[in-house]
Amino acid sequence: MDAIILGMPGPWADSNNEAADIYTSKIGGLPDWPFPIGSGKQNLLECSACRSNLCLFAQIYAPVSSKSLSIEERVICVFGCLVPDCESPIWRAFRVQKVLSNEVTNEPASSISNSKNNWQKDLWSFSDRESDDDGDEDMDMEELARAFSEAADLTSTDKRQNNSAESSRKPPPTSRSARSIDDKIPVLPCFYIYTQEEKQSKKAVSGSSKNTLLSVQECDYVSEDQSNGETYEEENYEYDRALNADRTYLKFKKRVDAYPEQCFRYSYGGKPLLASVEIGDPGICKYCGGSSHYEMQLMPPLIFFLQEAANDDQKISLQKIDWITLLVYTCSMSCADSSYQFKSDGEDWIVAEETVIVQCE
Repeated sequence: MDAIILGMPGPWADSNNEAADIYTSKIGGLPDWPFPIGSGKQNLLECSACRSNLCLFAQIYAPVSSKSLSIEERVICVFGCLVPDCESPIWRAFRVQKVLSNEVTNEPASSISNSKNNWQKDLWSFSDRESDDDGDEDMDMEELARAFSEAADLTSTDKRQNNSAESSRKPPPTSRSARSIDDKIPVLPCFYIYTQEEKQSKKAVSGSSKNTLLSVQECDYVSEDQSNGETYEEENYEYDRALNADRTYLKFKKRVDAYPEQCFRYSYGGKPLLASVEIGDPGICKYCGGSSHYEMQLMPPLIFFLQEAANDDQKISLQKIDWITLLVYTCSMSCADSSYQFKSDGEDWIVAEETVIVQCE
């Protein structure tokens, strides 16, 4: 079974503008770019519909670790447009990572060398989880979970660590600002994240199977009492489709109820927890042409916690959110091919836009 890391709510930031770093996982606030974004690339964080600045929803430290490659400086950022008058639900996800010394940027996908292809295929050798569950041995998920937790602790002061979980989620103070910001950039309430691995009880799985079997038997029983012919077949098809959709949502709800505070779910190359059977095609990586795979998703409790500390204007903006879950698919090779490249302290960084799939109510 794929290991799944859950992002749970930790302490509120002292200020919504509080500075941290890319090793920090958090919800809301401002993105902690490891480099300055020049004016020529500001459109990266603009809504393509209304041209307003996008708002950070989640910053997730997501290092890659395998036998063949290690990318420590890697983060996934999810932005959204919360302008009430903007009719387009714009959501964008970016993969920010340091370019390794043996990676070459600005190289067309067709001219990538075989050696590069080889080591990129080795990246996260358990990425094809559906066909090879043994690949889980290539990565220590407990080590990754510890990395997530340690990163979240980097910006936590002793005072925060001494607070209880209940008191840590009290609305943050607004009188202190940790860094100067542009007033045009929307900012949501900011809280930090700690992580834990999802545990599923066999008893719960067994009970779910029994309930599914019971539902199927009930469906068959109802079918026997219905009329024959084309009308019956059409109705039966629609009933089966609705029943399947209900099962998908019930499974989703059950996993959320098991950890009612989960703000995101993370499973690099794993399987998403769907709220609906209908899901779009993530397509391929638009930079290297490689396949895309599931990496993480935002969950409904995230919205609840943001609303808990939001001011009146922020609450109006948050009412625009109509998704049950927001899925992020990334390049399965975590390639360094991108049109957005940056330099900081002599080191190269890239920002690659990834695929977002939204499942609404």
